[in-house]
Amino acid sequence: MPRVSDETDAARPAGTAGEPAPATGRPSAGDAGPRGIRGLIARNRALAAAAALVAVALAGGGAVALGTALSGPPAPAPAAMPTESATPRPTPTPTPVTAPPTTEPPARVRTCSVADLAADPRLANLQAQVMNAGTGEVLYDRGGLTASRTASVMKVVTAAAALAVFSPDDRFATRVVRGAEPGSVVLVGGGDVTLSRTPSGNETAYPGAAHLDELARQVREAWAADPSNPPLTKLVLDSSLFGGETWHASWDPVVRGEGFMPHMTALMVDGDRDDPYANVSARGTDPVGRVGEAFAAALGGVAIVERGTAPAGAVELGRVWSPTVAQLVDKSLVVSDNTVAEMLARLVAIELGTGNDFAAIDPAVRQAIAGYGIARGGIRVVDGSGLSPENTVPPAYFTRLFAKVDAREGNLGVILDGLPVSGRTGSLSYADRFAGDNAVAHGAVLAKTGWITTGYTLSGIIRAQDGTTLTFAIYALGDVTAAAKQAIDTLATGFYRCGDELADD
Repeated sequence: MPRVSDETDAARPAGTAGEPAPATGRPSAGDAGPRGIRGLIARNRALAAAAALVAVALAGGGAVALGTALSGPPAPAPAAMPTESATPRPTPTPTPVTAPPTTEPPARVRTCSVADLAADPRLANLQAQVMNAGTGEVLYDRGGLTASRTASVMKVVTAAAALAVFSPDDRFATRVVRGAEPGSVVLVGGGDVTLSRTPSGNETAYPGAAHLDELARQVREAWAADPSNPPLTKLVLDSSLFGGETWHASWDPVVRGEGFMPHMTALMVDGDRDDPYANVSARGTDPVGRVGEAFAAALGGVAIVERGTAPAGAVELGRVWSPTVAQLVDKSLVVSDNTVAEMLARLVAIELGTGNDFAAIDPAVRQAIAGYGIARGGIRVVDGSGLSPENTVPPAYFTRLFAKVDAREGNLGVILDGLPVSGRTGSLSYADRFAGDNAVAHGAVLAKTGWITTGYTLSGIIRAQDGTTLTFAIYALGDVTAAAKQAIDTLATGFYRCGDELADD
């Protein structure tokens, strides 16, 4: 589930914007039920306690606090004081020893400068940080401790939170249960935005998506198995898993019509796209209504479609499963899918018990990422996609998180596998990225792109020319145009050429 538009740059020309019952679970050979929220909260209590100890506030002058938290080792403890002896003893006269002269090794002078590249006016207000992933040494810093808007690079934080809470193999269920009235069934949304109205066997914009016709088949079979059932004539649509507003006040409405973001509901098909097969397609105004119309047609014979909630303990008649969390993370990163990112953020909040609306996302994501052991001061998570200009993360957080991604700590290797690659895959393979002289870095930059109307961003990993692995974040903020993308790529290519010789001049 969350600029004006995020750069779901998929096939976008340069210069344009971009439960009631628990719904999560992992299917098994048997009747695998949805994952329990309560069990996950128990597993995360220790995580939350640790988070409370290590959290560093970065409000106001909090950049200093974050700097301290991310700096070197603490000062050594003072030497123990000598104890008095009961009987004074004469002090022996020490033999004079001439100590050899001591000289400190000269500080390393790095000579590879990117000063001219960083001064490019297309970068507007530049913030950047580069770290040697192997040594942890910060090689280059321009406002790295200042938390600022991230655009779609926020999806990396959302993905890290989801992978801390769910297994990469977890899936989310859409179910149908028996309704309270004779002849009625309830379609219960589990938050799966990839569920498709296309015929089974078709691959939509969401690989691995479940299909409504399969769910309808299960329901018809279960209904027919009980001869006492009256004809099935009524469909109730339950989208209550997600609460609150369906559109964040800070999102520009233009992104819906341009095909980057629908109204967020727990029940929809094909991300509410007009064209289920296109990454970029205009979205509707009533996602729940669209899925109701499609499912009623798939069931056949339904005369009444209305909104409501499922009865407690209702008998289940069918269920289908979303793609895996790993597949969802990949989709959210490689083509910067806003809808999937919002889905993951909202499900993390529900699973951790912070709520089911936009306000629940920030405490949930911050709790989920606490276990990575990186200072979170200054981080504010307004949505999962990065569409909101109110999201803030310091570049220093990303350089450290990507070091863990590169090391495949925990489940973070899923993020590494889903990052766009310069000149090869995803939003870094488009004609306006890493072109011309920057093509020298093709295949060497694995990074998430970002764009809102007030900023372009790029953050990830660079396999530098000298063999060094660098982690980096670049924010070009303020009065920017699409040309900022090329300036960002040129600066990143400069980092690639310099490697560990990068000078912080």
